[in-house]
Amino acid sequence: MEDWTFDSFELFYSGAVDKIKSHKSNLNLKEELRKLREETNVDSLRQELERERSKRIDLEQKMNEVLKTRLEDSPPQPPRKQQSPSSNGTDKQQKEVWSSRLQKWLYERFGVYIEDFRFQPEESTVETEEPLSAKRLTENMRRLKRGARPVTNFLRNLSALSNWHSVYTSAIAFIIYMNAAWHGWAIPMFLFLAILRLSLNYLIARGWRIQWSIVPEVSEPMEPPKEDLTVSEKFQLVLDVAQKAQNLFGKMADVLEKIKNLFMWVQPESTRKLYICLWVAFISSCVLPYKLMGFMIGLYAGIKFFIIDFVFKSCPKLRDKYDTPYIVWNSLPTDPQLKERTNATLSRRVQPVVSRSSLSTVPCGVSRDEETGRSHSTKKGAFHEIFNLSESERPLAVCENGWRCCLINRDRKMPTDYIRNGVLYVTENYLCFESSSSRSSSSKKNKVIKLVDITDIQKYKVLSVLPGSGMGISIATPSTQKPLVFGAMIHRDEAFEAIFTQYMKIMTSTTKPAASAEP
Repeated sequence: MEDWTFDSFELFYSGAVDKIKSHKSNLNLKEELRKLREETNVDSLRQELERERSKRIDLEQKMNEVLKTRLEDSPPQPPRKQQSPSSNGTDKQQKEVWSSRLQKWLYERFGVYIEDFRFQPEESTVETEEPLSAKRLTENMRRLKRGARPVTNFLRNLSALSNWHSVYTSAIAFIIYMNAAWHGWAIPMFLFLAILRLSLNYLIARGWRIQWSIVPEVSEPMEPPKEDLTVSEKFQLVLDVAQKAQNLFGKMADVLEKIKNLFMWVQPESTRKLYICLWVAFISSCVLPYKLMGFMIGLYAGIKFFIIDFVFKSCPKLRDKYDTPYIVWNSLPTDPQLKERTNATLSRRVQPVVSRSSLSTVPCGVSRDEETGRSHSTKKGAFHEIFNLSESERPLAVCENGWRCCLINRDRKMPTDYIRNGVLYVTENYLCFESSSSRSSSSKKNKVIKLVDITDIQKYKVLSVLPGSGMGISIATPSTQKPLVFGAMIHRDEAFEAIFTQYMKIMTSTTKPAASAEP
């Protein structure tokens, strides 16, 4: 009895424990289900699913309507054999594989070329400018000279060929060219010469020593390179380079301005000739066959190069009269020349008005030159009044405005008298210096020197330490112990030429009467 009660109690206890555990698990499941419902909005998901189903149904209806309309419009076709879905899938996969392989092969073969044709915005590159350097300037000028040397040598050799520098060579070249032009081989001949020149250059680059040239070479004196230059010589070299660059740019500007003025009808006589020549060439090209035109142009070019140019260069008077291209080119003005012409025409228009207004005040027997000389004046008054000269004395045309300089009188010790700033003039008989510090026309600071009294005139360098040839002129006279120096002259060479030319003119005119009076 006791054993049964104990077993029944154990069974009852285990069943109660299982029920409690199952009840707890149910409570946990309900709690999790409640949380899941709260976290996921089942109602909203159901509504969204219903909307998607309605959209799908509408799309299926529309697709069925479109297919029905197409079937009604298209003619009846024999029924096709239905393929199994497995075969359709494999065909699509094979097509995709083959298309990917084809695209890959095309990209490997032609992808580089396709990338080249892709449009991209142009990149704006800004060139870096080098700072100004005397060494770099000199080096660039030397590079330019070396680079242009083959072209200049070729042009000089062609000029020598045209001038018959070597008679035999020019005669052979003339015969060969005229024969080629007569048979229509002028262009093939020039192409063959170009190929021959490139072939010779190839052999020379390979180390062959070939001295032969198609065009006869004319030797040019070579300047020996200077080494171990001093500071002044280097500075003078830079000045020479700057002068060459200035002259080169000036020539280029003259050529470009002349071409511009030729095409802009600035000088109608010259442009009219070009206009007529263009019309004649245009009509001839339309009427005559090209073979005949090439034959005529080739013959004319040979005769012009070998004969006409040689005659014109040998006879300059014939060239000045009959060489039309030469006359037209020299007659074309540059922009500075046009400016000078306009200023001259304006002065000519103003001059008659001045002469008419002053006609009543001109005494009898006075020439027009004397009257214009009297009217010349400086900033401080009439020229002849400032220097106490006769009214016929006036500055020469080359120095109407004078040359700014400073007078160095080495006989004086006072600083105010030693150096004076002013303007230098030269007349037919005098050398006049107007001091900028003079307050009246009769100031003693002005200097007047007779050209006849000058015993020596030279170019002068005030400071020997500075590079260059100097910027001064020394004038020696009997009245001064040391020569007077006119320094700091920007246009020193121009002033020296004018003063020395007038000085020699005066000295020759004074020595001739003395020589004739001696017998």
